[in-house]
Amino acid sequence: MTQGPGAPAAPHPGRPGAALPPQPGLWNIANILTMVRLLLVPVFVALLFAAGGHDPKWRSVAWASFAIAMITDLFDGELARRKGLVTDFGKIADPIADKAIMGSALIGLSVLGDLAWWVTVVILARELGITLLRFWVIRYGVIPASRGGKLKTLTQGIAVGMYVLVLTGWLATGRAVLMGLAVLLTVGTGLDYIGQAVRLRREGMAKERAGQ
Repeated sequence: MTQGPGAPAAPHPGRPGAALPPQPGLWNIANILTMVRLLLVPVFVALLFAAGGHDPKWRSVAWASFAIAMITDLFDGELARRKGLVTDFGKIADPIADKAIMGSALIGLSVLGDLAWWVTVVILARELGITLLRFWVIRYGVIPASRGGKLKTLTQGIAVGMYVLVLTGWLATGRAVLMGLAVLLTVGTGLDYIGQAVRLRREGMAKERAGQ
């Protein structure tokens, strides 16, 4: 509708008093997917340990819940960015949900004796270390997710999912090889992030000194 002769001019986005774009609400599709993933963590753990933890049927159901969680992980962040649904809750809850489902799977599999503890320790130590590293340099900038990091996440998800299932023969051998690749990517990308963090902090500190 066009404005009449006496209608007030619409505020310009760059002028004082301009209307700000509406902020996304908490209950949006991206956050709901993140919440679903968080709620799936105790469900997955219960299914993983059902009937002693080694029943193929229960393990298959556990795998289904893990797969759903991984699928929501693929979509919630992308939806939030594309649809303008990024919220403070999502920024905090999304990485927590990611680490909760992966951590519970790794620890659960090691408790059941299906996955070596050193693998779980290496992966979880890397994830915790990189999270702390991001906080260490946050005043100087953000360490972006690399292609290697995304490949690491995908490889970990597939490998851990295969360990949740009760597999034998060449499939069991294949998942061991894939987990080995996931560990290599975990360590390699972790070292890359450390290098990025050190450079980012050094450059930030140099700019601060130059500005004094």
